Amino acid sequence: MNDAGLRVRSLVAALILLALTSLSARADTKDDFLSDLHTFRVSNYLALDAYYRFSANGDTDTLNEIVGSINDANSSMNDLSDSTAEVLSEGEVEALNLEFDTFKDLMRSNINDVRNTGYPDLRLVSDMANQASAISAMATELYLAAQESRGTATRPRVEAARSAATTLAQMMAKYSARTHSTVSQTFQGSSSDIPLDEQALEFDTLLSELTATSSEGELKATLDDVSSKWQFIRSSYINYNDNNVSFVIDRYSKGILRGLTTTIELLQKNA
Repeated sequence: MNDAGLRVRSLVAALILLALTSLSARADTKDDFLSDLHTFRVSNYLALDAYYRFSANGDTDTLNEIVGSINDANSSMNDLSDSTAEVLSEGEVEALNLEFDTFKDLMRSNINDVRNTGYPDLRLVSDMANQASAISAMATELYLAAQESRGTATRPRVEAARSAATTLAQMMAKYSARTHSTVSQTFQGSSSDIPLDEQALEFDTLLSELTATSSEGELKATLDDVSSKWQFIRSSYINYNDNNVSFVIDRYSKGILRGLTTTIELLQKNA
């Protein structure tokens, strides 16, 4: 009887452990899903930012930036399609994938225009910018749906960091359009688009949410570096019509994005 009782208790303990492990695995999968959607949004705006610079200089390194960002977005899209998170329907993910295919086709056409003629087709560039805004809005809706699904925890500082990264990536594309495009409206396709100076204030708020809680060690150093870089270029985004050094804005913005990526990783590790 004692041996039988021990076996029963061991079996129950094993089943409980298995259930807890399964719940943890599903939670991790859902968080991966959110991470992929976040990377997808940021990567598409970085591709657009690089395209505007490429349209002005035709530089191979800048073209490689476009390809790298599209590849990052494509990898995230593939992960979303293969996900077992079970928080969104196949139809919802496939709809996003189809819109992304349209964006990639437009990007390919616009790159070819610059390479073949030396200048962009402004109508196609405007279509591409509008498509970038459309897939970002769709990805954001899916993100919110996934976030609200059962079993997905919300971590305010992680969400603030992701929102800050997405906002800054969009700002970079807008700033690049104003600096390098002959018609700045090629990005501003939507009448509801938020101006750069207002987005800069949004970034202020998100950064304040990140730094309001005391941090230590690598996390503190990373956030201090992000804050320092932001203060250096903040006025350029606020006063976006002034003559500023665009490559400095781009370099510091990329540094901020890297810092926010590190911040997210550290916050998740210490959760």
